[in-house]
Amino acid sequence: MKNKLIISTALFILLFGRCGKADRFETENGDSTPPGKVTLKEYKPLFGGARFFYTIPKDEDLLGVEAVYTNKSNQSFTFMSSYFVDSLDVYGFGSMDEYTVQLYAVDRSGNRSDALDVKVTPMEPAYTRVAKTIQAKAGFSSFFLDWQNELKQNINVYVEYEFNQGSGPRKLTSVFSSNLLADRRFINNLNLPSNEKVKVKVKVEDTYGNATEFVDKGEFTLLEDIKIPKQGWTIPNPNDSVGGVPMMFGNGLEGRSLKVIDDIIDRGDNLNFLHTQSRGKTGRSADGNMPWNFIIDLGGYYEISRIITVQRHSGGLANVTRGQYYRTENVGMYNVYIWDEPTQKWEQVFKEYKIPVPVGLTELEFVKFGEAGDMAYMYPDNPRYTKATRKFRFEAVKGFSGNYTLDDANCLSEITLYGKKAQ
Repeated sequence: MKNKLIISTALFILLFGRCGKADRFETENGDSTPPGKVTLKEYKPLFGGARFFYTIPKDEDLLGVEAVYTNKSNQSFTFMSSYFVDSLDVYGFGSMDEYTVQLYAVDRSGNRSDALDVKVTPMEPAYTRVAKTIQAKAGFSSFFLDWQNELKQNINVYVEYEFNQGSGPRKLTSVFSSNLLADRRFINNLNLPSNEKVKVKVKVEDTYGNATEFVDKGEFTLLEDIKIPKQGWTIPNPNDSVGGVPMMFGNGLEGRSLKVIDDIIDRGDNLNFLHTQSRGKTGRSADGNMPWNFIIDLGGYYEISRIITVQRHSGGLANVTRGQYYRTENVGMYNVYIWDEPTQKWEQVFKEYKIPVPVGLTELEFVKFGEAGDMAYMYPDNPRYTKATRKFRFEAVKGFSGNYTLDDANCLSEITLYGKKAQ
């Protein structure tokens, strides 16, 4: 039988912090007398769990209260709380069925009281609530999934997708871990023809081994686009204005503005990025660093579908360390505009897009993510092309520091755009 132990924060502090009653937790050899039973006051159902309120027995060497239950897969879970508190939360119930939880008083010698059996009926667990919110949508050479996780509990989303390619069918599975209130994840680089459909199924799992069955999310055709060629791209001189908006200064220190449109990313050994030197806003040092605008003449009229930005790396010659990826000096939040010919004005396409910071990665994985770049659709919630335009404007708003609140982004390595030639 697999047993899992979950200890409350309060108990952790008690065990390892400095406390006037530290001697209370010293092991007393030869103590074999168990404490008295816990007295239950009431329990309250939680989402996928229950909160127990109780009275602890009077025992001078009492350590705390344990709660134990066994799920339908015969896995046992143990939760513990210190003697200082009068309640204990238990999670991991996979359904709204009735469960039996055993409460024990435990002393510092490891003696357990007789069990107090409590039957509980929890509210709907988080993983099934998340599963009900998942939506799959077609994107450009990709598809994406949106979901809500109102309880912010740790869940895994399994995405099974099937399509025909080359000699026959392919079936792949991707797994995404999340505890965000709202999340969006992409399956990229499928590059399928317009007559080929993708079948998508998803399931959701929590950290206690509970999981839904795979749920069919339908099939759909992906949208097509191409990389807009950069051979005809040009940029204004620093401080030259287009529609009243000045081009930023990116030639500070080792940086050069033209590096952003040369199709070469910064890999730590080639210094391939722009650098504002805190003069990005208008090209004048007294005007501050952010926001700053990078303006591109595409050399022709295009309908734009998405953008990929690549950050400054500067992580060493071997390109195996994270360097500055998703850190200070790089752009973490930006706006996008296109030039509208009829009105002769800039038209905003999307506002304050935040590049998500990957979590739980190794140094080398950070390098791979950074080198691949960060992609955003022009219309994130309903992927489609912009109207035809010849001029594109990238407005850097904030850096990554301080949870996207600081004006410290003065570098950018590359901008790549996708779309189609306007008719």
